[in-house]
Amino acid sequence: MTTEEAVEYALSLQESAPPTSPPPPTSKRQADRRPSTVLTRREREVASMVIQGLTNRQIASELVLSEHTVHRHVASILKKLDLHSREQVASRLAER
Repeated sequence: MTTEEAVEYALSLQESAPPTSPPPPTSKRQADRRPSTVLTRREREVASMVIQGLTNRQIASELVLSEHTVHRHVASILKKLDLHSREQVASRLAER
């Protein structure tokens, strides 16, 4: 299985899981920190390239996007998955 296939498989498991409603947050601040686990199609593409070790510039070139846009996608991925580094993205998605 290629890395890209592994990412797609892992992300498809997240999407096919029945939605569960988390317990209501006790404050608005906690609600803002609650991670969302659903990545958009473009975020999945970017995540796949992050796993391959590509830089934002390389991803931008490949997807015909600006580096800033790629940076925002990566930031969104990190936030949604409650991670702090690109390496954690690769590790998290590789284990699924």
